[in-house]
Amino acid sequence: MKKTLRWVALGLLVLCVGSAAADIPPPDDVAAVPADAETTDSGLASRVLEPGTGSVPPGPQDGVVFSYTAWTADGKMFDSSVARKQALRASLSTLIKGLSEGLQLMVAGEKRRLWIPAALAYKGLEKKPQGMLVFDVELREIARHPETPEDVAEVPADAVLAKKGLASRVLVAGNGTRRPRASDSVVVHYSGWTTDGNLFDSSLLRGKPARFSLQQVIRGWTLGLQLMVEGEKRRFWIPEKMAYGGEKGKPQGMLIFDIELVSIE
Repeated sequence: MKKTLRWVALGLLVLCVGSAAADIPPPDDVAAVPADAETTDSGLASRVLEPGTGSVPPGPQDGVVFSYTAWTADGKMFDSSVARKQALRASLSTLIKGLSEGLQLMVAGEKRRLWIPAALAYKGLEKKPQGMLVFDVELREIARHPETPEDVAEVPADAVLAKKGLASRVLVAGNGTRRPRASDSVVVHYSGWTTDGNLFDSSLLRGKPARFSLQQVIRGWTLGLQLMVEGEKRRFWIPEKMAYGGEKGKPQGMLIFDIELVSIE
């Protein structure tokens, strides 16, 4: 791993075309949008197949876990997580527009059929399914987008200063007794923002903690995590020189991270 944090790639999620183990027969209404489907202003049509048990749909920046099977309008299956027996975990901001919009109509546990017009799918992209696409989707879980802290713009007066301008504040006290050394590996949950409140990465959206060596991350993390004990949650204000130092393509300026130290390895 390079000396950087993994951060969420935005844009179009390309599904695993042709990777399914076996074809699943298409629905009877795959060729055209049926009369009983509901259509949004964008042209996305859908119909509930099974109601869910949740109450609040995901937002456009939330993470989701879902299963799906997808066909072209001529009934050809081009992808299926159901056939692979593995649900997909993703941020809604990384999905094709029609799939993202459709999932935002759903609640956890719901199954829905989506008729996605070409303009909301892969129109114009080479080697991708063309025309209207039909997805049967089951929304299994929702990982809510972390709320932006109120104090991201500048270091607050009650923050504690450490070496080289690193500042932090304990959010939740830990239950451990030892702190990681610079040579240790750790397991953490985290979210990171720029000073304008933009969330650029979060393990919470992926639904699982990250593991890495303290020798393989930005300096602010290497020093900051050594201040923590297992179970602790802490907010860090990391000056640019201890973050990405102006590196092109990386978040710029001071960065704010909420970090939970899950374990030390």
